[in-house]
Amino acid sequence: MNVMIHQQAEREAQRVQANQDELVERIARAMREDGTAQPLLGLHLYRSSLPTEPVHGVVEPSVCVIAQGSKEVLQGESRYRYDPSQYLLASVELPHVSQVLEASKERPYLSLRLELAPTLVGSAMVEAGHSSPPGPADVRAIAVSQLDVHLLDAFVRLVRLLDAPAEARVLMPLITREIIYRLLMGEQGGRLRHLAMWGATPPTSPEQSIDSVETSTSHCASSRSRASWE
Repeated sequence: MNVMIHQQAEREAQRVQANQDELVERIARAMREDGTAQPLLGLHLYRSSLPTEPVHGVVEPSVCVIAQGSKEVLQGESRYRYDPSQYLLASVELPHVSQVLEASKERPYLSLRLELAPTLVGSAMVEAGHSSPPGPADVRAIAVSQLDVHLLDAFVRLVRLLDAPAEARVLMPLITREIIYRLLMGEQGGRLRHLAMWGATPPTSPEQSIDSVETSTSHCASSRSRASWE
């Protein structure tokens, strides 16, 4: 039994590594120069060959996955650092500061960001049989979780559509729905369900308030680009 468990774990680790390698290869091929791009509606790619200074921006409801490198996001008094083993979920639109930490010309920072429309999240919730959150929950605007093999596999299939734009029209909505479903079933499912309930606007009651954003980000967010978020 132990041998079977070990072999299964080994196969899963190989699958994860193969998917991560493919994600790097496909994003690097789509982004040959530093910058941002939106090759498919709602799918944003980012590349940087150098670590960056802190950049102010506005976070919108999205899920972010890093293919290569690492990044840090500051929101209010909270600090979130993540890398290819994790994903970052933002459930409301709020100012933030982000900074690429690990990047080089040989191994550039590569990432993707998928927009999450509250209406689509709500529709997926209904199909999955989830109701709105019944009471208080962890409703921070941003959180980081481990990227499991099934979610990573869905993101790889999404990025493959970059080479098949005709197929993307049909398959991208399906894969996006699968990603939302897997997020709903994961440890950030409660936060995602609140997104469907509130839309992109954070709650205003004290009981549902999100981490304070009383930092310099709140004074300049309206004039900053969203591009730093990827």
